Amino acid sequence: MSKGDIVLIPFPFTNLSGTKLRPALILIENTLDITVSFITTQLQWLEPTDIVLQPQAKNGIKKPSLVRLSKIATIDNNLIVGTIGSINHTQLAEVNLNLKILFQIP
Repeated sequence: MSKGDIVLIPFPFTNLSGTKLRPALILIENTLDITVSFITTQLQWLEPTDIVLQPQAKNGIKKPSLVRLSKIATIDNNLIVGTIGSINHTQLAEVNLNLKILFQIP
């Protein structure tokens, strides 16, 4: 697995009251854990730094979805249920640019 892969994980709720099994985009991968942004089909939540994904065989997404770059979590690699796909190079470049915007990196 590497940056740009889409995995299925139990993503934590922001209030830490539980989790929901959902796809997530890997932002950082290392030996023990991964940092991910969750993916949702709730298109009405679109924020300027989100990435819109259309269903494609390569990404494994079933419905139009958003990568919510402002919703980030770091989890243990052992929690990954499986890999469902990956984004393309153009989308990965957009992710990198939007992360810089989100974190206010010049």
